[in-house]
Amino acid sequence: MPSENPGRTPDRTPVRVLRRAASVLGRGRVAFVRGWAHPRLKWPKRVAAGAAVLLVVPLLTAGVSLRLQYAGDPAPGTRTRERDAVWLGHAWVDGRNDEAQLAELVQRMRGTGIRDLYVHAGPLEHDGSLPAARYPKARWLVDAVRRELPGVRVQAWLGDVLSTEGETGLDLGERATRERVVRSARQVLDAGFAGVHFDLEPLHSGDRDYLSLLDDVHAVTRAHRAPLSVAAHQIDPLPSLHSVAGFVAGHPKWWSQSYFGAVARRVDQIAVMSYDTAMPMESLYGGYVAQQTRLALEATPSGTDLLMGLPAFHTDDIGHHESAETVAAAVRGTRLGLSREDARRERFGVALYVDFAATPGDWAAYRRGWGAPKSD
Repeated sequence: MPSENPGRTPDRTPVRVLRRAASVLGRGRVAFVRGWAHPRLKWPKRVAAGAAVLLVVPLLTAGVSLRLQYAGDPAPGTRTRERDAVWLGHAWVDGRNDEAQLAELVQRMRGTGIRDLYVHAGPLEHDGSLPAARYPKARWLVDAVRRELPGVRVQAWLGDVLSTEGETGLDLGERATRERVVRSARQVLDAGFAGVHFDLEPLHSGDRDYLSLLDDVHAVTRAHRAPLSVAAHQIDPLPSLHSVAGFVAGHPKWWSQSYFGAVARRVDQIAVMSYDTAMPMESLYGGYVAQQTRLALEATPSGTDLLMGLPAFHTDDIGHHESAETVAAAVRGTRLGLSREDARRERFGVALYVDFAATPGDWAAYRRGWGAPKSD
């Protein structure tokens, strides 16, 4: 392009600067290589290489292990035991859903092994109480399900954020709060619900106050001849991983297997929230579910129903990859874990999360992979 001042030589300063910078970078690269090759760095290099191996090798080993756990064929008969469940949103009890939605729900349920509906009736207040105004249509739903789906139970799903990792939330360490939660459980049973289902998070492994709460609530549900069920955290895939996660991130995602067993012994049903695993591939996720199924079976007493969660929702973030965490992979992983640990166990099922996000494809994968009741 012509210069703005005819007769003057164009300014070459930018070119010279770039050439000089390239020369400096080149000399820096040579100096870096020479410095890295210095004999004094022999041991630091070995330490760095060793650290890299310590990080990479366990990850590769874990990935290969999970992939292998997803291999093979499930054992014959590892199908529905007619003890399955589905989490239902709050719209079923606050008046938003009506007869049209009910007809669709009934159509989805028929021909499946679903026996329990965990219907969101909360959330609980942070003090443990539950305003009755939160579930004005509960009786309508309970009566409709009894009429249209005989044998299916409507349980009240009660949840809240715990104060374990923040300044606000429900504090199970307060006796008065636990007593109000017990009263809330009695309240929903008196309102017509057939059971109580807790989902309190984040709940740290080893929490004795939670165990105390379950003991107290179970006394109430037994008196009403109603089931007590809980949504449970995943189990440590490696020994004491929850302790490491708690120390590093302040959020111990997993429970120890022994604590899982302590919870399972205090309830009638325990449903593993086997999703939000951050697994990047369907095969790894399915292998992880197979592993979780095996660990949960080892810890759950024969008198307690064990259900494995199916991810019938489609958010895509750091903790949940939609393409990896599929209903099909979860069902296959569940069947593989059941096959290897206790293929004949009757008190076992799956639970879909959640009705308002599930697609026809999710329901089809559940039906196709887990099968229809023997009575059909």
